[in-house]
Amino acid sequence: MPQHAQNTRVCRDCDGFAAAAITTGTRHRDGTRATLRVTCPACKGTGTARRVRPLGVSA
Repeated sequence: MPQHAQNTRVCRDCDGFAAAAITTGTRHRDGTRATLRVTCPACKGTGTARRVRPLGVSA
C-alpha cells in the first residue's frame, strides 16, 4: 500500500532551511573554526510556517 507523506507547511522565507552555520574566518586554539549559528526570524529556526486563517474567516 502506498504511504503518504505528511503535508507540512514550509516557511516561505527560508524554504525549510531554518539555520545556517557561518564561519567567521578565525580559528580556536584547538584548530576548530569559529562559527555563528543564524536562524530564520520568521519561523524561529523550525523551518515550518504557522497555519494562517484568511481574513474574514472566524474560528
